[in-house]
Amino acid sequence: MEGYDLGVRKGAWTREEDDLLRQCIENQGEGKWHQVPYKARLNRCRKSCKLRWLNYLKPNIKRGEFAEDEVDLIIRLHKLLGNRWSLIARRTANDVKNYWNTRLWMDSRLKKVKDKPQETIKTIVIRPQP
Repeated sequence: MEGYDLGVRKGAWTREEDDLLRQCIENQGEGKWHQVPYKARLNRCRKSCKLRWLNYLKPNIKRGEFAEDEVDLIIRLHKLLGNRWSLIARRTANDVKNYWNTRLWMDSRLKKVKDKPQETIKTIVIRPQP
């Protein structure tokens, strides 16, 4: 699909674009993302607008290091829900997923191995008979 251009802007967002998106969400509310670029007069695709809002501009997003209770909650909810990050997240789903994949996944695998008692498996050798 080289050369196929819808005329939408790609790349880094400017402060002016962020402000337009904020104002649009304040006036119209979240949702109906297919209308947001037109109503906000942005030259961006709807997916880009949605991700920008959910991952960076939404006012109640928590940022920074994960607290110990958050990590414990992520581990427990992952056991219960699996990889349903949007349900697990107090932060952006992407932040939680990235934290899991970079730090917690291997730790949870190691805990499973340590918790299981080691079994010795007796191998049976079958020799061919002439």
